Amino acid sequence: MIVVRKFVYNPSDDEREKASQSYLMSLIAIIGGLPLPIVNLIATAAFWVSSRRRGLFVRYHSTQALMSQFALLLINGFAFWWTISVIFGERVVTNDYFAYIAVVLLFNLLEFVATIFTAIIARDGRHAEWWFFGAVANLIFKNELAGIDIKKGRVI
Repeated sequence: MIVVRKFVYNPSDDEREKASQSYLMSLIAIIGGLPLPIVNLIATAAFWVSSRRRGLFVRYHSTQALMSQFALLLINGFAFWWTISVIFGERVVTNDYFAYIAVVLLFNLLEFVATIFTAIIARDGRHAEWWFFGAVANLIFKNELAGIDIKKGRVI
C-alpha cells in the first residue's frame, strides 16, 4: 500500500526529478543485471550516496527506494540460490519451490508497478510513503521532520 500526500514544502523541479530518478535507478539496472539480484541494490545505493546532500524530499525518497531494493535483494537472492541449487546441485524441484518462485514473481511485479507509480508521484512533487518502508524512513528522518506534521503536510 502506498499513501500519497502533499509534501510539507513544494519541492523544486530539480528535487522532483532527482526523487523520481531514485526509484527509476532500480528499473534501469534491471536491463543490465536481471539474473543477479545485487545489481539493482548497487545502482540504487550509488544514487543514494550521491543524493545525501540534497533536499529532504530527495533524501527521503532515495532512502525509501534503497530500503525496498534491500528487501528485494533478500527475497530474490534466496530464489536465485535455490534455483542454482536445483539446476547444479542435489536439490529437486518441489511444490514449495514453485510456490516460492510464484510469490517472488508476484512480489517483483508489484514492486515494479509500485516503483513506476511512485516515480510518477515524486516527479509530480507529491509525497508517497510505502507500507513499512515509509514508516522506517519516517524514523530515519524524525529529527528533520520533528517540526513537521507529515500526515497533514504542514509545519506545526
